[in-house]
Amino acid sequence: MLVAWGTVPALVTAQESPAPARFTEVRSYLEQAVERGAFPGAVLAVGLRGQVVYRTAVGAYGEGDRRPVSDTTIYDLASLTKVVGLTTATMLLVADGQLDLDAPVRHYLPAFEGVGKDQVTVRHLLLHASGLPAWRPLYQEAVDASAARALADTTPLEAPAGTRYTYSDLGAIVLTQIVEHLSGRRLDSLLAEQLFTPLGMSHTRFLPPPDWLLLIAPTERDPWRGRVLRGEVHDENAARLGGVSGHAGLFSTAPDLARFAFWLLNAYHDRLPPGIGPRLPAPIVRMFVRRANEPAGSTRALGWDTFSREGGSGGHCLSATSFGHTGFTGTSIWIDPERDLVIILLTNRVHPTRENQLIREVRPAVADRVVRAIAGAAACPLLER
Repeated sequence: MLVAWGTVPALVTAQESPAPARFTEVRSYLEQAVERGAFPGAVLAVGLRGQVVYRTAVGAYGEGDRRPVSDTTIYDLASLTKVVGLTTATMLLVADGQLDLDAPVRHYLPAFEGVGKDQVTVRHLLLHASGLPAWRPLYQEAVDASAARALADTTPLEAPAGTRYTYSDLGAIVLTQIVEHLSGRRLDSLLAEQLFTPLGMSHTRFLPPPDWLLLIAPTERDPWRGRVLRGEVHDENAARLGGVSGHAGLFSTAPDLARFAFWLLNAYHDRLPPGIGPRLPAPIVRMFVRRANEPAGSTRALGWDTFSREGGSGGHCLSATSFGHTGFTGTSIWIDPERDLVIILLTNRVHPTRENQLIREVRPAVADRVVRAIAGAAACPLLER
């Protein structure tokens, strides 16, 4: 079944839509991944030239819920929040002339205090080159969201700005405050009004309401909160921040993310239809998703990661201009502008425990099999894995 991205069709479960024969290998691999225990269930959506050409769901919600998942299943996106939410909000502010990427962070956020921090720019935050550490347990150190933000703002640098790549949730928390300050809106409200509602992403939001609960895949049996999490953000620091942050907190479905990806691709190629989502100039989109090589050797773009044939979640066969991101809970999105291809994989690999690391094998293997299905075996010889 082909689903035009600009329409708002009723969702059809993968079980009701027969799989094209060329994707048989992809589905078979996902079924094997469930059998191996990589995750309880998974949803895959493949988009090509503005249409969802394949979608499938395998496995079940979780240990205590053996219902089969479908493409209506809602997943905790974890760090996909950084690109779908925070980075997009940042792009919109740059497009509107409200945000200068090369301005010091302290220009927008005076509370960003500490030795060397006057040299940290907004660009450094997006490149994960600010010098901030990767993480700190704000949820244990702070009693509320305000205190958590203050700790993030005053965390000392580990390296001078621009000299070292360290993937940092703290940097995303700082950038969230800048976005909220400039827009005058909390991030969830801003994104709902400017992005999710205009794109018809009706099952994408922070803080899911109670009537979504049965559609949400559970995540971890969390020792801090003493329960299996379902419908509340998995990331502990995001929870301490009230469930709304630029580093984690979004919940969504594969069809909604396909809408987002097609919108971004159309903006990239300067072919956005009138009235479909917010306007973004193509040069700004291309700047954000192009590898910056800052610091030297980093694969990062602005917010996004980029494809590397040396190994990574995008596999070995995407085009050189491809960009994507992963989420700790077992989610990923890869976008290939040359092929006009989108690969969205949503899983709850942290259920019941985050110790399960098989997703690291699964993501690249799925990406390679999708490229093979789309472009032929010669375009992507499979490695043994």
